Amino acid sequence: MQKSFIYQTSIISYRVEGKGEPVALIHGFGEDSHIWDEQILFLKEHCLLIIPDLPGTGKSSLLNLRSEVSSLGFFSVNNPTPDYISIDDYAGCLYALLQEEQISSCTMLGHSMGGYITLAFAEKYPLLLTGFGLINSTAYADSEEKKKNRERGIYLMEQYGTHSFLKNTIPNLFGPLFKKEQYAKVDCLIISGAVFTKDALQQYYRAMLMRPNRTAVLQSNPLPVLFVIGTEDVAVPLEEILQQTSLPNNSYIHVLQDVGHMSMWEAPDQLNRFMLSFIHR
Repeated sequence: MQKSFIYQTSIISYRVEGKGEPVALIHGFGEDSHIWDEQILFLKEHCLLIIPDLPGTGKSSLLNLRSEVSSLGFFSVNNPTPDYISIDDYAGCLYALLQEEQISSCTMLGHSMGGYITLAFAEKYPLLLTGFGLINSTAYADSEEKKKNRERGIYLMEQYGTHSFLKNTIPNLFGPLFKKEQYAKVDCLIISGAVFTKDALQQYYRAMLMRPNRTAVLQSNPLPVLFVIGTEDVAVPLEEILQQTSLPNNSYIHVLQDVGHMSMWEAPDQLNRFMLSFIHR
């Protein structure tokens, strides 16, 4: 069922599917809720799924800045402005969504940027979670090199538009085997990304660039934590995530061979089983 509600002054669109234990699925950058379609088809027979389009995605409108952007009109990590939307703001939106649906607790699973938002949610609202998962995601902040790359990405979006930017970045998210054999699917994701506005993608990049290290959220966390890792993931490398898996008290760790950053599409059957096993642990 497609639904919506007003958060602050923004319309937030989301889907509710199935029945049973509540599970929130949070998509990543350059994606919408349909990135989870394979998981929704499988999990809706076992769970109550809440699948939002994050603000600025699909029919969800952008969150508004707190005040006007600097007259300089240029964002730099060395000269950040507090007016930009943060990862924590998206977590606050998810909190409001759960209140709208009268969900007192849930399992929250986030892919990539959705994992960053899930960690922020776990930090701010731990009592609303029965467990959470990082699907091809990390608790580390961006390295200095990655921050510079995000700054450059913001500039490239401004100069050449979002379609050109996604056309160059999306193929790198997939493992070599999938990219070679399923290029039509990769191209579908690029085409679907054409609907994103420059403002939305730049807002996401700024939020990711400025997010803090959240390994403290994992450290000795009593909640069970799911880690799904692809051996060919260049965005969130295997070695980086393995360093984090020992931090929670109760980790569920799954490594997908020959899979890149997009496990929902590259290994849907395996991911579906991992997710259901975690939800019903």
